[in-house]
Amino acid sequence: MHSSELLKGTLQTIVLKVLKDYGKMYGYEITQRVKDLSESRLLLTEGALYPTLHKLESEGLLKTETMMMGKRVRKYYTLTTAGRSIAKDRVAEFVDFIKTMSNVLQVQIG
Repeated sequence: MHSSELLKGTLQTIVLKVLKDYGKMYGYEITQRVKDLSESRLLLTEGALYPTLHKLESEGLLKTETMMMGKRVRKYYTLTTAGRSIAKDRVAEFVDFIKTMSNVLQVQIG
């Protein structure tokens, strides 16, 4: 598992990319997808995920839709047009950052 400090700086990018790739999802579904994609090395907590989702929504990058699932209300998140564009930019920026860090730390990746 990776430190929460490393995750903290990348959480928005992770959420944007997952929603871009997989479409409409609810919070728990996002946490499980990230867990699966990372082979259980990234475990998102509700305390980290939901503030991130709310921030992205307030910035106009996500929109929400609520649906009744039995007796429960489930909130789904999807990217807005601006969110799709930002997701692409953030991923490209992060990939460049990884390359830069690889050079600084003098390690080969992959």
